[in-house]
Amino acid sequence: MYERIAVAVDGSEVSTAALNEAIKLAGVTHATLLLLHVCEEMPMVWSIEGMASMPMEDVSLAFAAAGKQLLLRDQAEAEKSGIRAETKLVEDYSGRIGAVISAEAKSWRADLLVVGSHGRKGLDHLLMGSVAESVMRTASMPVLLVRGK
Repeated sequence: MYERIAVAVDGSEVSTAALNEAIKLAGVTHATLLLLHVCEEMPMVWSIEGMASMPMEDVSLAFAAAGKQLLLRDQAEAEKSGIRAETKLVEDYSGRIGAVISAEAKSWRADLLVVGSHGRKGLDHLLMGSVAESVMRTASMPVLLVRGK
């Protein structure tokens, strides 16, 4: 069945639900998990005073540090359930997170890719895009979509 399951994590409730499903599935199949977090640079930083100027290098370092903490937390959660979990932090500034997730899962030779979906529709979908939809279009392995509430 599945021996290598990649799961995209970003700290959201939907991401946590996807991680929980991946942990359950890995428990049944004795699979190894790859916890994958993609940092992307945000073009603006907002504060209470409005748009703040901050060197983008500082922002990138902060995002990477937060991503590492998230991966460590999620890895501990998986290992608490007896699941072997590897982590990978990717910094990508192309704006193509879904394609990056798919490519990293393929490079790791994942049998399955698990992602959360917010299920946005209409204007929200148009404005926010859909990482899950992009993963579905670009993945070369089966994808398990976990819907949010």
